[in-house]
Amino acid sequence: MLKEKTLQTAELLDILPDEDILLVNALIKKLVIAWDPDFTKVTARERELLEKIDSEMKNGDFVSEEDFWS
Repeated sequence: MLKEKTLQTAELLDILPDEDILLVNALIKKLVIAWDPDFTKVTARERELLEKIDSEMKNGDFVSEEDFWS
């Protein structure tokens, strides 16, 4: 449901004139900065992903840079 609403919002933004899109973007930027002025917070989904990646790395489930470029 939320994904559908997000898609609807994005589609509606596409029909706005450029100056209105700039206003929406400015408002979103203000909201983000008010929520996290130092850009250090993560969402619940981001936290989940970071914890999963950390766990995988601790278990040795990663590709080293050397292996990547070989």
